[in-house]
Amino acid sequence: MANKLNTVTVNGTTYTAEDYAKQQATTTTSANDALGKDAFLKLLVTQMQYQDPLDPQDNSEYVAQLAQFSALEQMTNVAEGLEKTNTLVSNIDSSLLVGQLSSMIGQKLQWTTTETVKDADGNAVTDANGKAQTTKTTYEGTVTGVSISDGSPSVIAKDTDGTTHKVVISDITRVGDGSTNSTATS
Repeated sequence: MANKLNTVTVNGTTYTAEDYAKQQATTTTSANDALGKDAFLKLLVTQMQYQDPLDPQDNSEYVAQLAQFSALEQMTNVAEGLEKTNTLVSNIDSSLLVGQLSSMIGQKLQWTTTETVKDADGNAVTDANGKAQTTKTTYEGTVTGVSISDGSPSVIAKDTDGTTHKVVISDITRVGDGSTNSTATS
């Protein structure tokens, strides 16, 4: 049976200190999907605040909880450090890529785009197997610039007709001299 000194009443509901701590931990984890260091400290303070002064917890339990808190804080610091390192590496990768792509400015370029064939209503045209029909178009032109949108690198190229295209890196088939435009259906 719970001792009156070891209970918590919240919004008219009385809990034992242990049940209240468990309920707080569940509420915190469901809200944050993880028990963070602030929630851990709050739980520890609540536990100490509502303990029975005539029958206090053993000091070794508090030392163990403080050690867990210290370990949690160190893991949080490591995770933040790894996140910063990941951002730094991504920025370096982007900078190197922009440098490499910038060296392509003025170079001849060939690229192929794939588009889904659509009917007059804008619906995809399919074959007998239900597979969407596509058209591949090969272009040639000259690189005039470099673009990074939402972290995706591309080059800006002007084709032989003078039309400007934003070319995704994966669509590039050749850098240098090449043949004329062609269109094919698959």
